[in-house]
Amino acid sequence: MDKLLLIDDEADVQYSFRRIFDQPDIQLTTADSGEEGLKLIPRLKPDLVIMDVRMGGITGLETLRRLRQVDAKQMVIMMTAYGTTQTAIEAMKLGAYDYLLKPFDVLRLKQVVLNALKAARDMRQVVSYQPLLESEDYDLGIIGRSEGMQNVFKIIGQLAGSNATALITGESGTGKELVARAIYHHSQRYAQTFLAINCAAIPENLLESELFGHEKGAFTSAAAQRIGKFEQCDKGTIFLDEIGDMTLSTQAKILRVLQSGSFERVGGNQPIQVDVRVIAATHKPLEQAVAAREFREDLFYRLNVVRVQIPPLRDRRDDIPLLTNYFLKKFAQAQGRAPKSILPAAVEMLERFHWPGNVRELENVIQRATVMAKGGVILPGDLPLEISSLPASGPEGTPGSPAASAAAAAGAEPLDLAAVGQILFRWAREQGHLKVLPAVERELLIQALLTTKGNQVQAAKLLGITRATLRKRVEKFKIKQELAIQ
Repeated sequence: MDKLLLIDDEADVQYSFRRIFDQPDIQLTTADSGEEGLKLIPRLKPDLVIMDVRMGGITGLETLRRLRQVDAKQMVIMMTAYGTTQTAIEAMKLGAYDYLLKPFDVLRLKQVVLNALKAARDMRQVVSYQPLLESEDYDLGIIGRSEGMQNVFKIIGQLAGSNATALITGESGTGKELVARAIYHHSQRYAQTFLAINCAAIPENLLESELFGHEKGAFTSAAAQRIGKFEQCDKGTIFLDEIGDMTLSTQAKILRVLQSGSFERVGGNQPIQVDVRVIAATHKPLEQAVAAREFREDLFYRLNVVRVQIPPLRDRRDDIPLLTNYFLKKFAQAQGRAPKSILPAAVEMLERFHWPGNVRELENVIQRATVMAKGGVILPGDLPLEISSLPASGPEGTPGSPAASAAAAAGAEPLDLAAVGQILFRWAREQGHLKVLPAVERELLIQALLTTKGNQVQAAKLLGITRATLRKRVEKFKIKQELAIQ
């Protein structure tokens, strides 16, 4: 649950906020003054503070100044009825995330609050870059024991004691932002601000203003001076995601910041000095973009001080069971339930898939399977068709190949349950789920018991169910005598 603290001495504003944020996932607390708010914050530990610039007692500006002395990372949004005054601008310089004009637009208010809460989570959630063990319970982690991920972990560790610029490269969905946040969380700037900007998601004509701010009248809609993300991030870390999509003119300003630590707001001519660590990421091959003159060569070399190359999921298949287990626990925790298990046959299918969307796609698949699974076990049929219909990859005559499946059907040695499950569930889809699922379940039980030579404990473990459930299913499908199991 997200905790919001509203500091405002107007009863009408407090009433409006209670109505706007009357939802189960948000806890709203109000304070009538800056003094009261400062007393509440250590006990409440809000995710976001929203306060007025002008109040009785100490001003919102002074409240923000005192708050910054205690917690430089506390996310704050200022409100003012005087949007063109220097006071609101000064609040942004002190580290406010954003400010809103009264009377505020409800949709704009909600969007700014959502963005601020995400930024707060980015700063407060510690990203571990150690491979997760069963006994460890991280809220957020980069998971992997493969050689490629171990190299990534080593580089993150080497960057921890440095302020060097880092360039993170890798395909979409590999976890570039997680790596950026891990670098930040283990750096000397952890106590300062971290802001992430997706350069591809912001229109070209607005990106420069978003990064560097603008002066009043710099363009048609610039009704007031605005502080950009670099200025807000002074002494902190800024993450520029998809920097390969940035225009050449904006690239020139980024280069100047990296070289001299200074820039001008859009429409301004006064140099502004900042101390910001830059972490950039892209899925594009920047070397090719440089050769095509779509990306500045000098900026590329400035960014590429330390390169972190994240391998695609297809090159780290050994990590798929770990990631699957992690996502099962993650979704179970979000729903307040025990995590579902997954049949080994389904895991093998996940390991065979080529994963064009990488870890992000795997996460979506596991979430879907968690929803689709009718019981406590994810079966091959709960996976998307493009995954569960892949042929087994073993050579002819080996377990898992079509030849071995045919041999098993003809009465040869029992093959592994993964291949049996794949064949049976593919057949079930072709014939229609409702009619053949009981037959499929019956065949899986038989194969599990044959494979374990009638050992019900091992068979239940292989199927991902309890021994008691296995016994009930054996009785239900009347297969005890057929298998001669005592």
